[in-house]
Amino acid sequence: MTFASFDLASDQKAYRKEHKKWPWYGAPIFCAIWFTIFYVAVIPSFFSYPKMLYVRDEANHPNEFIGERAMHLLAEYSAIGNKMVGSENNEVHTVNFIKREVEKIVEQSRSDLYDFEWEVQYASGAFYLWNVATSYANVSNIVVRISRKDSPNDNYLLVNSHYDSEVKTPGAGDDGVMAVIMLETLRVISLSDRPLDHPVVFLFNGAEEANMLGSHGFITTHRWAKNCKALINLDSTGAGGREVLFQTGPNHPWLMNYYQKHAPHPFSVTLAEELFQNNFIPSDTDFRIFRDFGNVPGLDMAHALNGYVYHTKFDNFKNLAPGTYQSTGENVLALTWALANAPELDDTAAHEEGHAVFFDYLGWFMVVYTEAASIAINTVVSVVALIAICISIYFMTKQNDSDAPKAIVLRFCVIFLVQLGAVIIAWGLTLIVAVFMHAVGLSESWYYGIWMTFGLYFSTFFFGLGLLPAFYIQWTKHKTNMKLNDTIACFMHAHCILIVLVCVILMCMGVRSAFFPMFGLFFYTISVLLQLIFKLIFKKRFFMSVHLLCQLAPFLFYTFLNYEFLLVFVPMQGRDGPDSKPDMLLALFIALMTMHFAGFIIPILFKFRKSKIFISMFGVITIIFIILAATPAGFPFKADVATQRYYVLHTERVLHNEDSTTTRESGFYIQPVDTRYSELYDTTLKDVEPESWLTNNCASEPYCGLPLYSGRWLDWKDSARWIHNTAPVFPVTTELTEVSRQSINATRKRYEYNIITGDRIVIFIDPKPNVRITNWSVDDTVLLDGRSPPYFIYHVFSMVTTPFNFWLEFEHDAENTDGPYFKMSVSVHFLYHPEYYTSDFKDFLDTFPDWSYTTDWLASYESWVF
Repeated sequence: MTFASFDLASDQKAYRKEHKKWPWYGAPIFCAIWFTIFYVAVIPSFFSYPKMLYVRDEANHPNEFIGERAMHLLAEYSAIGNKMVGSENNEVHTVNFIKREVEKIVEQSRSDLYDFEWEVQYASGAFYLWNVATSYANVSNIVVRISRKDSPNDNYLLVNSHYDSEVKTPGAGDDGVMAVIMLETLRVISLSDRPLDHPVVFLFNGAEEANMLGSHGFITTHRWAKNCKALINLDSTGAGGREVLFQTGPNHPWLMNYYQKHAPHPFSVTLAEELFQNNFIPSDTDFRIFRDFGNVPGLDMAHALNGYVYHTKFDNFKNLAPGTYQSTGENVLALTWALANAPELDDTAAHEEGHAVFFDYLGWFMVVYTEAASIAINTVVSVVALIAICISIYFMTKQNDSDAPKAIVLRFCVIFLVQLGAVIIAWGLTLIVAVFMHAVGLSESWYYGIWMTFGLYFSTFFFGLGLLPAFYIQWTKHKTNMKLNDTIACFMHAHCILIVLVCVILMCMGVRSAFFPMFGLFFYTISVLLQLIFKLIFKKRFFMSVHLLCQLAPFLFYTFLNYEFLLVFVPMQGRDGPDSKPDMLLALFIALMTMHFAGFIIPILFKFRKSKIFISMFGVITIIFIILAATPAGFPFKADVATQRYYVLHTERVLHNEDSTTTRESGFYIQPVDTRYSELYDTTLKDVEPESWLTNNCASEPYCGLPLYSGRWLDWKDSARWIHNTAPVFPVTTELTEVSRQSINATRKRYEYNIITGDRIVIFIDPKPNVRITNWSVDDTVLLDGRSPPYFIYHVFSMVTTPFNFWLEFEHDAENTDGPYFKMSVSVHFLYHPEYYTSDFKDFLDTFPDWSYTTDWLASYESWVF
């Protein structure tokens, strides 16, 4: 045999090998391997916590956070019960609990090294937020400053959490665990001889849940506020777990550099920051107040695991993830020490250098770089990817001798169009399923059983992405001599070009999360370059081996973010409002995230026999899961675990009409919080007033004559319902007194009032036509911005017995000398007085099914025409 014939035989053998398909049963094994990788790597990484340190081990762990002590403190905090602003539990018992712990820390501290100053602050103020003019009186904060005697400095680090809670909840996760972690952090620092170049102010704020009043009171009125140059804000939207760093800066990337270097358990991604700041997350934190009213940059961190319990009675000590104490405690302690010793605190303005791009890899380590560097990296990776693809296709034209180079290029162009069509079909089918689920009343079937998302949306996307290319390969297998591996590679090249387009579009839009597609591009480009190098050196690409090994890192990265997204965002959809479309949102995010890894893995299935049949199984799975969604297995809510939320207010309405008559009615005001409320309305609630009741009231009363409590309720009121019933019993009666009425000139009048009532007052002001408010005693931002009436005023007392005084100035037409000029409605909310519930109200609450959860209280609504 000659060498030429030997080479020919080798080439023919390699050709047959590359055209040969693998056995069909390898396809399910292939998929099972990827699922196994997900379960053995991603899920354990997400729930990875450090070993808890116990008090008995403290001597062997100096300068370290002791998780057991924080756990004991939280048990005591949680036992206090509900902690609403203005309640005795919040203003007396919780304040005394924190004061006692601070006194212990001061007494046991290294007095030779540290100076302590601390106090209970009582703050009053006003501001504008969420279309609401907010004011408050006498809310409490506990403020502690620790500084080294040998390091005097006027620039401080601020560490903040809140100790108040929402209605009916003890607030163990939100935000008691962060408060006790701050106490333990303060204790460890006070016993250490480590440097502390800048003082640290620990702000335990007592009024976050009531529209972030405590943080506003501190940053606008406290004598130390102007010295606070950076912030660590600690909050929660769940029951512990690993805290997510989801906001930084703004425009201070040095903060992320410290987080990257010093946080031992990093958990953060730019994507979360951009989602939060674009209102995809139905919450807010004190970070906004410190940023907007104090210009203080910082790090905003929050727990998000088990968000089902957020703002419910189930947010208790028992339901908090045990690993939380040590994991979050070690991060907070390390970051507090690092930032307190940061020279940047002495001149933060000099380090204001734009945004940072950041992400962790499975919680193992952080990647941080500037926004400018991100643009450069994304551009270079995208360009190199395109160049590598062009070189790869060039090599294909040299290898497929039977096909002319032009035919190879033309085939790749067709494959690109097929892959583009497959991506469009995958997105389209995924969104169609979401629209269908919403239209037939099966939305949120994944709410409790997150596993339902696999069949409904992941499988749909896999099916759409794989079927068209599989048919194309089958249709052209006898029309070309291109090797099957090259055909599969061309589909991946085509998908890579689509991802490059996504990356470029995001960069052009100024979205820092363009790193997201870049990550997959980077590893795919590495794969192609390695194959080219191996081809040059060894005359063989090792296509499958190299490609699959290079896909392991991005697969773990994208599936980790997918898993994180589902665990965090799914519970949030249960409180995103009755007008939301959660299935659409979930389908969009799943399609976006899945596209980045599936396009490089699904094409491998074409290497197996019967690939079309196997890919079709994903479509069958989708149909099966749609059917499951209509069975009890797909019911979204579960008692005590994942409940459906409603606000229920036992309300009395008194309307003083323009014709001097008075209308008085009482009943239950029901406000759903998620989109799947029609089942309860149709099957459980009886004697509900027809929608015409709401329509008529909307025509005659500001905000439909409902005792709306927050700005978000303004958008929800169309889904509200009313059931007539007996009158509630209030802890105190409401007395509105007109103190004075005077004419300033021919067209301007001034009214002054005071109100004696409960500690939460909502006032609606609705001027008559051709009448406008020119000034008032509350925050005037709404007037200066020219917002349209009616106006929403919110006032909170905290253990104040004096009346709430306010005044209004109006301008009217010259001929309108006798009025009326405006309608004023006063709604008072009694949020923590269940002892005043009537038997009728209790019986009504008992009619709600066990899979629902009511946040309930007493409310009054009274309106006048002046």
